[in-house]
Amino acid sequence: MLHTNNQIIKHKVGLLNLAEELQNVSRACKVMGVSRDTFYRYHELVQSGDIDALINKSRRVPNLKNRVDDATELAVIDFAIQYPAYGQHRTSNELRKKGVFVSGSGVRSIWLRHDLESFKKRLKALEAKVAQDGIVLNDHQIAALERKHEDDVACGEIETAHPGYLGAQDTFYVGNLKGVGRIYQQTFIDTYSKVVHCKLYTTKTPITAADLLNDRVLPFYQSQDYQCFAFLQTEEPSIAVRWNNMTMSCI
Repeated sequence: MLHTNNQIIKHKVGLLNLAEELQNVSRACKVMGVSRDTFYRYHELVQSGDIDALINKSRRVPNLKNRVDDATELAVIDFAIQYPAYGQHRTSNELRKKGVFVSGSGVRSIWLRHDLESFKKRLKALEAKVAQDGIVLNDHQIAALERKHEDDVACGEIETAHPGYLGAQDTFYVGNLKGVGRIYQQTFIDTYSKVVHCKLYTTKTPITAADLLNDRVLPFYQSQDYQCFAFLQTEEPSIAVRWNNMTMSCI
């Protein structure tokens, strides 16, 4: 006699046990309402393995991700290095002319897998390729690198080495609050870590600029064992400040 607590195969075990008890397969199948072929299939499974073999195995084919073949993926990656300024749809159209068929969304999916989804990241990959393999740049690559350099100059982008290396501070007008008046926001951002400190004031004076640094910024860096080396502030002389012995004072 077979025994199981598994509700999924309990009726199958019951059929086998009933046939053994009655010593008649046909009668047992008639009582249980199944065919003899089904009985012998169950019996063969138990004989070839154990009682757990009666559990149905899933026949579903796994739902594989809609991935392109390796050759297409490599072609998209190489094209991103060759033409870093091209977007996903233009890349798809240009590759189609070369016999590589992949949609714009497919191009983006490949870019995401290889950290190439933005113009800046594709330029970074290009620079790494040049440093590693010493490739000769084509006109499109040179134009893309020059464009990045011009954007960096226009936006005033500055390379920094570590937190506290350079901080940028400016004043912004927030709005007019009823019963209070004009509201200004003093904002300080670490240009390396992008950590931001903000504080609201009702006036736009040199004192508020120094207060943000003394009250929020410098204590934060001291708590993190970092030292502030330089500050990049607005050109307005009204809020220019001087750093002296880890405190800010108005000029």
